Amino acid sequence: MTDSSFEKMGLIRPLLRALEENNYKAPTPIQSQAIPHILEGRDMFGCAQTGTGKTAAFALPILQFLDELNARRTPKAPLALVLAPTRELAEQINKSFRAYGRYMKIRVSVAYGGVGIVPQARALAAGVDVLVATPGRLLDLINQRMVTLDNIRVLTLDEADRMLDMGFINDIKKIIAKIPEERQTLFFSATFTGEAGRLANGLLNDPVRVQVSPQSSTVDRINQKVMFVDQHNKEALLHLLLEDESVSRALVFTRTKHRANKLVMKLTKDKVSAEAIHGNKSQPARLRALAAFSSGRVKVLVATDVASRGIDVKDVSHVINFEMPGDAESYVHRIGRTARAGQSGIAISLCDVAEHSLLRDIERSTKMSLDVHTDHPYHVERTPYRGPKSGPSGYKKPNGGGGAFRRGGAGNARFTRRKRPESRMAG
Repeated sequence: MTDSSFEKMGLIRPLLRALEENNYKAPTPIQSQAIPHILEGRDMFGCAQTGTGKTAAFALPILQFLDELNARRTPKAPLALVLAPTRELAEQINKSFRAYGRYMKIRVSVAYGGVGIVPQARALAAGVDVLVATPGRLLDLINQRMVTLDNIRVLTLDEADRMLDMGFINDIKKIIAKIPEERQTLFFSATFTGEAGRLANGLLNDPVRVQVSPQSSTVDRINQKVMFVDQHNKEALLHLLLEDESVSRALVFTRTKHRANKLVMKLTKDKVSAEAIHGNKSQPARLRALAAFSSGRVKVLVATDVASRGIDVKDVSHVINFEMPGDAESYVHRIGRTARAGQSGIAISLCDVAEHSLLRDIERSTKMSLDVHTDHPYHVERTPYRGPKSGPSGYKKPNGGGGAFRRGGAGNARFTRRKRPESRMAG
């Protein structure tokens, strides 16, 4: 039986049945805080990271609203719109709506670039209740008169901060201008501040604010490590890590598409099953790669940051930062691909000398230090850096991890290679 907390929220039986079949035992904090207010029709500003259950937090009450509305379906005119920054996230949201609404007569469709527009237009012409879309493709559909937003009753912006980071602000404003002002608006972002906060303030009417985790907070269930290694030894170290039997499914991050492709070629040559996912891949190719990774046919998925948004694969045992991300928020999003659904996970960052400043910024922003792992044949020593004169409260310098750090003159960092045992070098 589904946990009584879901029932106490007032969710209808078809939704409870779907939740029970999807093994939802109890609401997550974002669900328990958001669902009752959304059911009441309130606008919402939700501050939550990925992996917190926020899709269900807005999908469940939207489905219930549409069921109670029982409006006649109109061709090309959906009643609820969900905007997402990437194709992968849009597809994931679409699947979630379908899973939760499987016992309801509600039609859901998804629209994103990289695939033909005609099948999407046909689905809209047949009439849908919920449309999940990326901003660019939605504008294409609007401009070609394949969809109208005149009937939208609920607008949801998911990962709004990422959409703004990707330059979608003008597209979003054009879309919102075509939606009736009399609507319910749900706004989800990793932060309340900056451009996302300004956009939300202009869109929301007397909103409820829900925050379940501080910005850039890390997941407690993830064992986070950093390995210092020269750039030219990263591929060898990655291969060594992937040989460990505990690595059942690994998501590896790079900063560029070129590096992702090169890494997959190297891993495949070394007989490690791997696929890449990035912006230059066609949507069918990306979906095939995700399906192979999700099913376990492929052990390693190499991804860039933008392409990884929306990846929600169960049982990812390891996230490996082959290249350090450019900021703390990207780091948090990367490592959040493991330790999903209450499980634990491991995140390992391979850091070369040119990336130490990125590591320092991440540790400052997250107010924690990563454990330094030295027990590998490619370790290079690094002296500790002096923290900021007035650093954030609770900030800790990285620990030595078995002598990984040495202090240099005047606090300046210097790097030396630790002599490796001959037996380990021979391999």
